[in-house]
Amino acid sequence: MQFKLEQAVEILSQTPHTLRSMLGNLSEDWTGGGSEKDWSPYDVVGHLIHGEKTDWIPRARIILAQGDDLTFMPFDRLAQFENSKGKTLHELLDEFERLRSENLRELDVMAITPEKLALEGMHPELGPVDLLQLLSTWAVHDLNHIRQIVKFMAERYAGNVGPWTQYLLILQ
Repeated sequence: MQFKLEQAVEILSQTPHTLRSMLGNLSEDWTGGGSEKDWSPYDVVGHLIHGEKTDWIPRARIILAQGDDLTFMPFDRLAQFENSKGKTLHELLDEFERLRSENLRELDVMAITPEKLALEGMHPELGPVDLLQLLSTWAVHDLNHIRQIVKFMAERYAGNVGPWTQYLLILQ
């Protein structure tokens, strides 16, 4: 499937609603209790918020500006463990929804063209990347973390499903 901005936006615009629907009315037994190695749904939502603030749109701005320094700021993949302290999951879901909405409005204002998609920036670890790759990654990043959330939750009952484990790919 070839990248189309409107299709990426379909995913990006649905993620906050998906997470709220999936997590919004669950107990902390389902959504908490993670660690830096095994992120809970709470941790993932905090991570997505940090990305909305410091990753996708800020990096798109750098690419589109085509200034003297095209290098992205490094991304702290664990910032949520400090930034989310003291917040409820509902507060995080609200913040994520607000930030994503703002970022999608800004993306729309950027008026992305095929020519702009080819512009490059410099990732501090990966080297040159173009805007198409950045925006594709943003959408896939959401899907990756939705998968991570579902897997974390499924593993809560892994010891209880007995012989059905062989049929449940999420537990294998």
